[in-house]
Amino acid sequence: MVREILCGQLSVWQRICRTKKPVLLYGMGDGAEKIIRVLDSIGVKISGVFASDEYVRGHSFHGFEVLRYDQAIERFGDFLILVAFAVHDEPTMERIYRMAQERELYLPDVPVIGDGLFDDRYIQEHEIELEAAYRLMEDEMSRQVFEDTLRFKLSGEAEYLRRMTTPKEIVYGQLLHARAGMRYLDLGAYDGDTLREFAQYAGKPVQAEAWEPDSKNFKKLCRFVESADFPVTPRSLGSWSTQDTLRFFRKAGRNSALGEAGNVEIAVDSVDHQYPESCFDVIKMDVEGAERETLLGCRQMIARCQPALIVSCYHRNEDLFDLPLLVKKLYPGYRLFLRHHPYLPAWETNLYAVAKSCL
Repeated sequence: MVREILCGQLSVWQRICRTKKPVLLYGMGDGAEKIIRVLDSIGVKISGVFASDEYVRGHSFHGFEVLRYDQAIERFGDFLILVAFAVHDEPTMERIYRMAQERELYLPDVPVIGDGLFDDRYIQEHEIELEAAYRLMEDEMSRQVFEDTLRFKLSGEAEYLRRMTTPKEIVYGQLLHARAGMRYLDLGAYDGDTLREFAQYAGKPVQAEAWEPDSKNFKKLCRFVESADFPVTPRSLGSWSTQDTLRFFRKAGRNSALGEAGNVEIAVDSVDHQYPESCFDVIKMDVEGAERETLLGCRQMIARCQPALIVSCYHRNEDLFDLPLLVKKLYPGYRLFLRHHPYLPAWETNLYAVAKSCL
């Protein structure tokens, strides 16, 4: 399957190496830093940086004046665009899709957590696992999302993401069969955004618990809880396979993550330790690269209750194959679905596991 899908397709990095056009970054920040490091390793230097008009204020990035898009066109004419940030608001995504029609544009896939690239070499090294995970996909849509995710990760072409996008409300209704009165566990709750989403599309949960280890995000979560019209218990806690204290790298926004070089310490625990006899109907895991350990910390509840699982599959390179294989191992009776929701690049690509008895 993998070889047939990707046969003859150049990686985004190969295309960049072959171009004669100036290479410009669209955006700044952590994603741009990662892309620049990869470009340095393959001997490619950027020619400039531009940003959305509202973020251009006469500053510089890596020694380049940050331009508006129209200024970049005036200065460089035709050029290759590398999008260096993540976005999910519709106006900005549409702007990027329009740029892709006007110029050669790529969204290089660099991991949110961890090192390495999801390139042709990586795909060859993990072909067996990728094939095995692909065979676990329950429906044609999941297989198509899997295929297009591979195509996107290799090529960086935005159109693959556009054509495989599914609105969240469809998943809640058609896959999870979510409804009011369910018990919902939110691991990586950020500011309550997914709790709000669940209540909007599925109805108000009868019980909701929300874990968030980042202290700034936890304050936002508590403000949401105060205004919520359904019961939510916030927990200042990170999810893991065991009870422990780990180092945590605090970043801006929702992308704080566990890591040995972290700048703060946080308490973590397993779902099984916190809820040795309880059951939840739905468990959401968006835990910035700790999904594997979190799943291992849920193994007893999964065996006992078979909750529906919503698992982020995009933080680490291996998540696309490793997490489906692990979920199926923990409970072979799960049916696995893969969906991508509105986001650029391939963030918000989620694995949905639903017990056969619930379908």
